[in-house]
Amino acid sequence: MTVPPPHPRAPAFASRRSLLAGTAALAAGAALPGLLPLPAHAEDAAAYPARPVRLLVGYSAGGAVDAVARSLGQALAASLGQPFVVDNRPGAGSNIAVKAAIDAPADGYTLMVAANALAANMALYQPAPFDAERDLAAISLIGRVPVVIAANTQAPYASIGQLIAQAKARPRAIAFASPGNGSTPHMAVEFFERAAGIELQHVPYRGGAQALTDVLGGQVPLIAVNALEALPHARSGKLKVLAVLSPGRSAVLPDVPTIAESGFPGFEASVWYGLVAPAGTPQPIVDRLHAEVQKALQTPGVRERMAQVGGEVLPGSRDAFVRLIHSERQRYEKLVREARIQPD
Repeated sequence: MTVPPPHPRAPAFASRRSLLAGTAALAAGAALPGLLPLPAHAEDAAAYPARPVRLLVGYSAGGAVDAVARSLGQALAASLGQPFVVDNRPGAGSNIAVKAAIDAPADGYTLMVAANALAANMALYQPAPFDAERDLAAISLIGRVPVVIAANTQAPYASIGQLIAQAKARPRAIAFASPGNGSTPHMAVEFFERAAGIELQHVPYRGGAQALTDVLGGQVPLIAVNALEALPHARSGKLKVLAVLSPGRSAVLPDVPTIAESGFPGFEASVWYGLVAPAGTPQPIVDRLHAEVQKALQTPGVRERMAQVGGEVLPGSRDAFVRLIHSERQRYEKLVREARIQPD
């Protein structure tokens, strides 16, 4: 008979006889599952979390990702009984935070609220700084906020159709601002240009606030930015939102047509948010976190906060999130290669 290898918790000096005796005892008690010890991972999941959990965010406090992370953290803290503390690690297009997540112990006590950059940066930065599909465990999608294309009040177009007509008449003559090279809004417009058959002139900034300042001041006619950053200026009448790049109309911009309504059915460019953990995090903990996130997405607090930043929650399976990361990675790889996009 082959003797099973010692359990990782068994003393190193355990004898063959004691191991055989333990095996026999387990076999004898197989009909009494209540007497058997739980597997180590099951014990961990049952007790999890036993201390505060860190939520990494690759962007500064006050932005959309930070707001989503704090709202989700509050909901998880209420249901799991431990604080979920947001740790902002901005820089390198969120790569600093991703690296911190990858290097953290795989015990469920360091998580990250990630966005599209998780998929895009594997193509933008060479050599690739990480492999999200290998180095991280996808837990759950959280939600999405649409990218919007907006113009200042002096711009001579009030719709996507008018913009396209002028852009076709004057290729690369119309400029648009974005929060930076390789940012999600920049990539969204690159996708849109290909769909519409037009060429615009990209003017990258270091952040959405700086880009908005110049667009509102008339230095640049157009901007691509997430709905949260455009919202106050749209409400004040200082910015004309031409379209939201989402499948349905935005709850905070209900009068603005979608890009599909503007003649591009099936086109979408949103900022999505999801929760990830270091690869190797015990599966029972990943499963429990997924279940808790799904519950949190149904709470009024999380749904209302997501609506306030211009988006919507996205409940769904872990497999759906895994597939999204993979498909987004492929989509961004193709775009970066064809458009020769370089990060800031």
